Amino acid sequence: MSDVYTNLRCGDVPPAGLLEGIDLFNAGEYFECHEVLEDIWRAEPDPVRALYQGILQIGVAFHHLRRDNWRGAVKLLTGGSEKVSRFLPRCMGVETAPLHASALACLSLLQSLGPERVREFDWSLIPTIDVNRER
Repeated sequence: MSDVYTNLRCGDVPPAGLLEGIDLFNAGEYFECHEVLEDIWRAEPDPVRALYQGILQIGVAFHHLRRDNWRGAVKLLTGGSEKVSRFLPRCMGVETAPLHASALACLSLLQSLGPERVREFDWSLIPTIDVNRER
């Protein structure tokens, strides 16, 4: 679980880069989301950087899924879900609990389908990220 310092940062206003990345995620622009969130993730010295990386990884998982890359999608949904789980139920205005639950549901479905049936994935399960921009 997250430590006290990380919990204190969760009360911060969401930085502009995080909001931009979330907007791109919600628009299905997962590669572009990755580019934006990678910049703020790399620049952030605080443990809250794992939140940025978790959202980034979940988005990249869906980018891999579009390319029928089952292995990449499973790996990144696993890692991204674990990172986001450190910041439940919300952090920096980001509603992490529903994102985490949706990512796990997608992961479970992918695991049950296996690589040979990846094209049967139910795209209606792809989450959007809710964020309170006025912290």
